[in-house]
Amino acid sequence: MAKITNDFFDQVYQVVRLIPKGRVTSYGAIAVYLGAKSSSRVVGYAMNAAHTQKEYVPAHRVLNRNGQLTGKHHFETPFLMQELLEKEKIKVINDTVQNFDKYFWDPTEELKL
Repeated sequence: MAKITNDFFDQVYQVVRLIPKGRVTSYGAIAVYLGAKSSSRVVGYAMNAAHTQKEYVPAHRVLNRNGQLTGKHHFETPFLMQELLEKEKIKVINDTVQNFDKYFWDPTEELKL
């Protein structure tokens, strides 16, 4: 597993960088994995600032708990998040990932220590 630093945003970015292409996760799943269950909103704030990182953060792979593209307005265009997901063969209709459970990547399961 990636080395986790003390800064929460950096921890979020490290987890997001581990999400495989063609998979998605939720703000809440990342928060739970980092031991901060009630901090899904802070994970969202981190995703809003992800574009400022020197190392790429695939923020388009982080959705709300229902598979909705709630962060799409923080991308360069309102359609970029969907376009990036569709390039990874993830179907999006009405700002919602179809078959969300099929593509869901749970860091707590996938990154077991």
